[in-house]
Amino acid sequence: MARKNNASNKKQVVFSTDPDPEPEASPVTPDQPINQARALPTLQQNHPVTVHRDRKKRGGKTVSVIRGVKSREAGKKALLKHLKSKLGTGGTLRGDEIEIQGEQREQIVVLLNELGYKAKVAGG
Repeated sequence: MARKNNASNKKQVVFSTDPDPEPEASPVTPDQPINQARALPTLQQNHPVTVHRDRKKRGGKTVSVIRGVKSREAGKKALLKHLKSKLGTGGTLRGDEIEIQGEQREQIVVLLNELGYKAKVAGG
């Protein structure tokens, strides 16, 4: 037997009795993740975000650690991406902390304050 064309194997809805069909997913725009990071939960307004410096277990390399961001993982990832692009450096998300490579606490505090977070430098 000959194989059928792949186009005929796709499921297509020809007729539906569903009064409210599912809306199609809107395309993701480049500005969407930043807008998600700007949407602060109401609890975040009362709890400050702290930016620490850390060198432990990193072979002497300094990183700036952001603690206290009350957001879901998707919001933290969007914030991390925004900070990395603005600072021109690398970083990662480890648990509930955001790590940015290098000693950049002051710049991070300025960027977080612009986004609406109450951010402050912690540690020496």
